[in-house]
Amino acid sequence: MSGALNQTKDVFADFPDGAGPSDVVSELAGAVFSASLRRRDQRAKGEQYLRGLLTVGGRKTMRNVASLVGGSAAEQSLQHFISSSTWDWAPVREALACYVQRTVPPQAWVLQQMSIPKAGDQSVGVAAGSPATGEAPGQRAYGLWFASEEMSVPVNWRLHLPECWLQDTSRRRRADIPAETVAESRDECAVAAVRETMDRWPVPPRPLLLNAGGHDLPMLMREFGDAGVPVLARIGPSSRLAVADPALPGYGAGAVSAQQIVEAVKGLRHPVRWGGSSALVVAVRVVFGGRAPFGRAEAPGRGQRSMLLLGVWNDPLRPAGELLLTDMTQAPVPALLRMSRLARRVSRDFTEVGERVGLRDFEGRSFRGWHRHITLASVAHAAALLGGTGWGENTARGPWPALVPSVAPVPVPLRTARPPRLTSPYVAGASA
Repeated sequence: MSGALNQTKDVFADFPDGAGPSDVVSELAGAVFSASLRRRDQRAKGEQYLRGLLTVGGRKTMRNVASLVGGSAAEQSLQHFISSSTWDWAPVREALACYVQRTVPPQAWVLQQMSIPKAGDQSVGVAAGSPATGEAPGQRAYGLWFASEEMSVPVNWRLHLPECWLQDTSRRRRADIPAETVAESRDECAVAAVRETMDRWPVPPRPLLLNAGGHDLPMLMREFGDAGVPVLARIGPSSRLAVADPALPGYGAGAVSAQQIVEAVKGLRHPVRWGGSSALVVAVRVVFGGRAPFGRAEAPGRGQRSMLLLGVWNDPLRPAGELLLTDMTQAPVPALLRMSRLARRVSRDFTEVGERVGLRDFEGRSFRGWHRHITLASVAHAAALLGGTGWGENTARGPWPALVPSVAPVPVPLRTARPPRLTSPYVAGASA
């Protein structure tokens, strides 16, 4: 990774002095819609829909959005534009990503799962809930967000389609699911959302942040590692890892829980400060490991990628409150902790902005309609943040949040193929 992130940039730099939110919408619409909406009437409908998402109160249903521009006739026209038209959403998303990276250079990608509760079973991709996990019936999607300390924007989406939707011919036909779409697990869906973006778009290499809870952690780390995408993952206390440092307790014992590993070395915690925050932190070199036959412990293999497990304590008398796993083993620990907070930025922007522009509000039943709606809602999300507080004055959910002040981002280097022995004083067992 280069030092391209070392400069801060005002988010209004691409707009003339005095430009208001309406100017932002026109500028953004012109920049992203031309990539796919070839006809003038298509671009006009796209901007109408975009302004509706930003202006009307309550849920962003087709009827509510159409009420801004002309009632039932407008509703039918917009319904066709979203669900039955032929324009491709992928170029619009790519153009949005390029626009955002020029305007507010991102520090990281954040992969976030989005659940969309549904009462019925007609919406495309809807799946039964799980009482064991508290998951409600509904749709599941993965959003890939550009994130900086100033703002975050979703730029690509992948809707998870359970196998039952792809095997049922009539269901598949009603939802207009493309013939080339195949069944995939949620883990495969998450990986595909990232790989599709990295492989096809001219986007910068940045670390990927994700919450690995409920996912196949070894599979995700392997897939992203093979693709050259450095990862910083929040993991659960039961995630199984093996200590890779011979000088530390647990080396050679095979895989144990991440919580056990950091508890065994909590006497080596150091106070770490980053930005305006601080915590006690211990960092341990780990690999994915297991046990050999007959219960004999299997030491970490030479060919395995070394990773760094971070245990973070805000209360030294309680178990670690946060566990992070990364393959960026040479990055400074304070920089990793600061970067991890970008996931919180995404959660905040999703709640305060994304929900308000209708990321979860599509009520149609078609696969293509879902993708077109969420693409335009993502553009609206970007416009709301770039336009400051001017939008949303007529909504029932209150004004848009103001942007946080610009701060200098923290550059984090890419993972090297075979990193040397760690020498950071934050890493347990490393020489000072």
